[in-house]
Amino acid sequence: MKRALIIIDVQNEYFTGALPVTYPQNSMQNIQSALKAAKQANVPLVMVQHTATAKDAKAFVKGTYGWELHDSIKDIDVDHYVEKELPSSFVGTDLEEWLRKNNIDTVVISGYMTQHCCDTTARYAHHLGFNVEFLSDATGTLDFENKAGKVIAEELHRAVLVEQQFRFSDVVSTKEWSDKLKV
Repeated sequence: MKRALIIIDVQNEYFTGALPVTYPQNSMQNIQSALKAAKQANVPLVMVQHTATAKDAKAFVKGTYGWELHDSIKDIDVDHYVEKELPSSFVGTDLEEWLRKNNIDTVVISGYMTQHCCDTTARYAHHLGFNVEFLSDATGTLDFENKAGKVIAEELHRAVLVEQQFRFSDVVSTKEWSDKLKV
């Protein structure tokens, strides 16, 4: 099994913008722990950054502070960088090609938001034939409300993890995943 840790959309928008991630509270620390474990085990790192393309976009506009990678990860030396415009890190990018060229058969999902870009990337990876490990505490979200209803972050996060484990991913904590790398 050859893995790559995918760090999805750890951008300032989720810390100081209109979409502050609130659950789990320690998701950013766990992302950093996963990065450290990956580096120690020589697991390749893939940094993904979302860019909004709509003319009236209010978030993730290229060149803005909210679009920039979070200070704690922006200077990390990564093996591959992906800029995406859709929720899946695969659509319209070279991610699949890069993974296959490097004989990677397992992607490890971390980053933001659990139910959106992380979930979509994990499902897409599964459909492409990759194994998927979804880090339960190194992904995160926030409360949502729209015309369809309202859901708190913890419920939304848990529901996505349950569905991921049901069909698409092996859902594990960052510690469980890091321990696997040591064996």
